[in-house]
Amino acid sequence: MEGHIPIMKLLVIFISCLWVPMEVIGKTRNAAAPARPKVVNVGALFTLNSAIGRSAKPAIIAAVDDINSDSSILRGTKLNLILQDTNCSGFLGTVEAMQLIDRDVIAAIGPQSSGIAHVISHVVSELHVPLLSFGATDPTLSALQYPYFVRTTASDYFQMYAVANLVEYFGWREVVAIFVDDHYGRNGISILGDALAKNRAKISYKAAFAPGATASDIESLLVGVNLMESRVFVIHVNPDSGLEVFSIAKRLGMMDSGCVWIATDWLPCVLDSSDTVIPNTMDLIQGVIALRHHTPDSDIKKKFTSRWRNLKDKETPKFNSYALYSYDSVWLLARALDAFFDDGGTVTFSNDPRLHDSNGTSLKLSALRIFDEGPKLLQKLVATNFTGLTGPIQFDSEKNLIRPAYDVLNIGGTSLRLLGYWSNYSGLSTVAPEILYTKPPNTSTSNQHLYGVIWPGETTTKPRGWVFPNNGKPLQIAVPYRVTYAEIVSKDKGPLGTKGYCIDIFEAAIGLLPYPVPHKYILYGDGRRNPSYNNIVNDVVQSKYDAAVGDITITTNRTRIVDFTQPYMESGLVVVASVKEIKSSPWSFLKPFTWQMWCLTVVFFVFVGAVVWILEHRTNHEFRGSPRQQLITMFWFSFSTMFFSHRENTVSTLGRLVLILWLFVVLIINSSYTASLTSILTVQQLSSKVQGIDSLISSTDPIGIQDGSFAYDYLIDELNVAESRLRIMKSQNDYISALQKGPSGGGVAAIVDERPYVELFLSNTKCKFRIVGQEFTKSGWGFAFPRDSPLAVDLSTAILKLSENGELQRIHDKWLSREGCSGQTNPTEVNQLPLTSFWGLFLICGIVCFLSLVFFFCRVCWQYSRYSAEGEQHDSEELEPEPEPPGRRSIRSSKSFKDMIDFMDKKEDEIKETLKRKSGESKRHQVSQVSVGQSSAPTWKKICPLPCT
Repeated sequence: MEGHIPIMKLLVIFISCLWVPMEVIGKTRNAAAPARPKVVNVGALFTLNSAIGRSAKPAIIAAVDDINSDSSILRGTKLNLILQDTNCSGFLGTVEAMQLIDRDVIAAIGPQSSGIAHVISHVVSELHVPLLSFGATDPTLSALQYPYFVRTTASDYFQMYAVANLVEYFGWREVVAIFVDDHYGRNGISILGDALAKNRAKISYKAAFAPGATASDIESLLVGVNLMESRVFVIHVNPDSGLEVFSIAKRLGMMDSGCVWIATDWLPCVLDSSDTVIPNTMDLIQGVIALRHHTPDSDIKKKFTSRWRNLKDKETPKFNSYALYSYDSVWLLARALDAFFDDGGTVTFSNDPRLHDSNGTSLKLSALRIFDEGPKLLQKLVATNFTGLTGPIQFDSEKNLIRPAYDVLNIGGTSLRLLGYWSNYSGLSTVAPEILYTKPPNTSTSNQHLYGVIWPGETTTKPRGWVFPNNGKPLQIAVPYRVTYAEIVSKDKGPLGTKGYCIDIFEAAIGLLPYPVPHKYILYGDGRRNPSYNNIVNDVVQSKYDAAVGDITITTNRTRIVDFTQPYMESGLVVVASVKEIKSSPWSFLKPFTWQMWCLTVVFFVFVGAVVWILEHRTNHEFRGSPRQQLITMFWFSFSTMFFSHRENTVSTLGRLVLILWLFVVLIINSSYTASLTSILTVQQLSSKVQGIDSLISSTDPIGIQDGSFAYDYLIDELNVAESRLRIMKSQNDYISALQKGPSGGGVAAIVDERPYVELFLSNTKCKFRIVGQEFTKSGWGFAFPRDSPLAVDLSTAILKLSENGELQRIHDKWLSREGCSGQTNPTEVNQLPLTSFWGLFLICGIVCFLSLVFFFCRVCWQYSRYSAEGEQHDSEELEPEPEPPGRRSIRSSKSFKDMIDFMDKKEDEIKETLKRKSGESKRHQVSQVSVGQSSAPTWKKICPLPCT
């Protein structure tokens, strides 16, 4: 941008040489200006005969009159308004602007043209004359490049972000921009592209026409636009030529149902300034969404509206928003001047020494003089803060008005419907921005709201936003020219040029779309080897093809650059290896269980038998006898429960509880053993050195990869397999040869490929090879389209319909249905039942056995304590106790333990009978002692009649 400044200065010099200065060179002016001059010159620069000018002129004149008649402002200083008409011409407008500045104006209101503003901003920056523009909305007119340019309206930067938010709100991804090719149109659309990109949308086509373009030029432009795919049109043109665009669009059928038109503020500018709009005009713009500068309702705005009809020089019965901004611009200047004069500012001008040659001779440009205290006035302008007709007038650090906002309008019938508002504070809302400013900002998607829209064609259904392009060019679809697996996709001599499973799926899905999709298949590859699928996807990204149809795997890296449809085929990587049949072994009956399972089962058989023997020994005569006989009985009973053939009956409650639970455990074990052994002996058993992907990676053997497959990069990048181990397989013969040779013969240990290919390969080779291990990735096949392609979304819906109505399965059966390969690889590990499958049963059984034993021994100890107590009491009653020698205590302890064992070996009935008998003898003995005591009492009394001392 800096390189253009000398060119702009030369342009100013050239223009200035075309006119004669209006005053004599060298005349001394304003030699001693008073502190507050009686009159100051203020310029106004815009096109009077324009939609903006017709509203701005009366407003500016009214503002000057109001200020001059108000004694509280400027206090004795009057504003002298100098109007200059730019005549809708960049060149003439620049000349008029130079003439205006030559008249010693302290500031200029305008221009409305962004192009003129670009040129004049260089001049006023050199002459220190502030330029207050109420209509130049070009966002590239920045305060950094043009310090004396003060924009008193909202920049198109914010308007374009409002348009982008509208596009995002309705869910569209592409728009066509129609704009006038000047600073105003070109730079505004550039900002729109940046705003859309932040929402993952874009401008698919930029349709620009020159200022003053003829109707035929515009028609030629719109004919090309009508051939585009997108049906969301953003129109950003000048107010005086915009309706011509709609007229031609209406004639071309571009205002019908399915189309979307978003107009910037130029359209409300035209409609608001018209008292009555011609019905034909309203018919052109039915369903259009438009943006208008939002100005909050206030008393001063209502008063201005009511007095509009009485304003002088008024050419229209109504006004647009630019009238309000121009009115506020004059008041902004007046308030800044008042502060300027209060701060001791003076209005003086001086000659620029750069406008004289080396000899001091004045040049033609010497009439342009510098406003000496222009920087001070500029400082007052940007610091001014007041409330005007448009709301708060205050500038931020970049000299933009704070709180930019727009009304979102919908044209329906003969009026404008308010859909809501947009502000950079809260986005789209149905609540006025001045109300939302009192609340915390919230621009989340869920907080964006608008009222219902009536779209072109008088429909309330939101348009899809795109159609298939009607440009006579079919979709260029890349199809992989495969060498292997012709069932998937292959070359054909038919009208399509290709055939296969993928082609039938795509054709069926296209047939379900509600619109025709002309397309042409282009084979990708040379037919001698499979093409690189990554290259196909990259060519779609680079727009060499409109789509890619085939067995394209949906991977993470690919989804970052293209859009895929819904997967139409599930896929995943598996390992294929050569296998050999396992011959039957005489020890096959041991294979159903692991050795840990066998060991624990034997231990529990012995343990449960011992527990049942302990619980039954005292009550069941079948569990009694000599020690040898009892040991045999325990083992026989234990192992005979395996076949439920035990002859011994259980009589104790605890024994029956343990036995019932153990028989349930045995039932489960027998059933599992039988099922596993049956599988081992009846199903064909195959073995392979490769157990799956883990064992394959841990080895150093070569691995086969299908040519062009994504598995090559996956193994290297994700599984860290050395690239030197990978071998490219170009045909099914290469598969067979490499697997048969094996790693020792120059072949491969296994091949890693996607399941659909592997199933076809196994079927074609009569199941000579097998899949080993499990599928270690999950993915699918889909059709690839450029990012944000709406066709990808519609085709995804069509694929789901194919799945629901069974057509997808029918096509699969037509091309890919083959007999599966029976048999299992590595059956020993697969069919063996580990301990982990049964540890719960063993745990429950063990706990029940333990609790039963605890209860049993507690009961025995209780009985033994009663038995011992009864015996000691009986002995103590018969014999007088004598002192026990210390040496006999250990003998008595060992005797007690032996008695305990003998007691446990006794039958339960004997114990009960003994306790009952001893209990009776004890009672009789107590009775006899009592009777003896009573009979001896009288004799004692006879011997000792007196009380004994």
